[in-house]
Amino acid sequence: MPSNINGRNASTDWLAGHAVPLTTLDPDAPLDDLEPLRDIIGEARVVAVGENAHFIHEFTLARQRILRFLAERCGFTVFAHESGFSEGLTLDPWVQGAGDETDLAQINEAADSWGHGDLLRYIRRHNTTSGRPVRFAGIDVPQAGGSLLPALIPVAAYLRDIDPDILPVAESAIAMAERIAGGSVASAAPAWAKLGTAEQDALTAALTRLKLRFRALEPLYVSRSDRDHYDAAFWRLEAALHTDDTLRGMAALFDGSALLADLSVRDRYMAESVLWHLSRSAPGTRMVLAAHNNHIQKHPVAYDGHLTTLPMGQHLDRALGEDYVALALTSTADHTIEMYPDPDAALGFTIADTALAPPEPNSVEAAALDAGIGLALVDLRHARHSERLLNLTHIRTQSSTMTMPIADAFDGVLISPTVTMQAGIGV
Repeated sequence: MPSNINGRNASTDWLAGHAVPLTTLDPDAPLDDLEPLRDIIGEARVVAVGENAHFIHEFTLARQRILRFLAERCGFTVFAHESGFSEGLTLDPWVQGAGDETDLAQINEAADSWGHGDLLRYIRRHNTTSGRPVRFAGIDVPQAGGSLLPALIPVAAYLRDIDPDILPVAESAIAMAERIAGGSVASAAPAWAKLGTAEQDALTAALTRLKLRFRALEPLYVSRSDRDHYDAAFWRLEAALHTDDTLRGMAALFDGSALLADLSVRDRYMAESVLWHLSRSAPGTRMVLAAHNNHIQKHPVAYDGHLTTLPMGQHLDRALGEDYVALALTSTADHTIEMYPDPDAALGFTIADTALAPPEPNSVEAAALDAGIGLALVDLRHARHSERLLNLTHIRTQSSTMTMPIADAFDGVLISPTVTMQAGIGV
């Protein structure tokens, strides 16, 4: 990597010159220090805000602050989240103020388990006082790939009124789905693998049969219900079908038989869910999208040179162009929150505060430490044509490191010097 005359890494100098210090992560603090974010996002319709690991308190606070800035100062009115599409349709009325704040656990028991309950409660409180409320939109397959049931049960309820003749097919799929349901794909994939080939294929066949009938009888279904209910039921069915294939791909990953980029199905569904919500929103609607850095990045996901996923961000970049902006969140701390497989845990994994080795050379974190950067926001867009940053090619993800051209994968990065485990996690 190029160095200056003082011997310091050139990308370190560049990062030091382009990092804007932030005052605080307190979501209730004044927002003026976030004004440089306005230039990064421009007129984009979708601004994705990442995290390099789940269950980190600082990243939740950063998202709250960024959401507040984008809602209050830039007119954003939708908060989309890496959680189930089907569950989101049920959760949005609560976010808008329906029921009591204590109802969250009954409406979405996974919210606190996955560490985003505080964020949802924050949005609900925001909506009680704001003249421009923020809607909630789930974009993911149900239960992070852990269960088809949150999608299939509403589909069956829809068919019970609209097309009872096909209801037995939906009920057979539900019966099989009940046997493999878990807290996440980490627990559901091993259960799916134990079904045996005949039952695995029977589940896929039932879901495919339902999808084909939905499409073939669309005019009849719409006439017996309406367009909105049909569209929601159909996309829930797509969620179930994508979950089934995600389980197949994850099981193959566990046993070593996975195909190239076999986990891309889930990310494609998430990207299309974002577009689903946008297409049904008022013209000019702007969306904040919260998901892991690995999902929002515009560059393919690869570990040790092996392509694993074409991420949601790559699909959205292709579909939306400059209307899509990706902001990574990372940390220079010497530890992180890691997820460890555990078949006895409710979600199929446990989490633990985990020590990290010093950041890789040519990484965002190494350059930030070398430059003495603390809590800061960095605009990466102007780095894309800078030879001085050609070797900024690494960024932390969980307790490992991803290799990619960072300035091509993200438009900006928010750096936190600290990491704290999210309180109240039910893992």
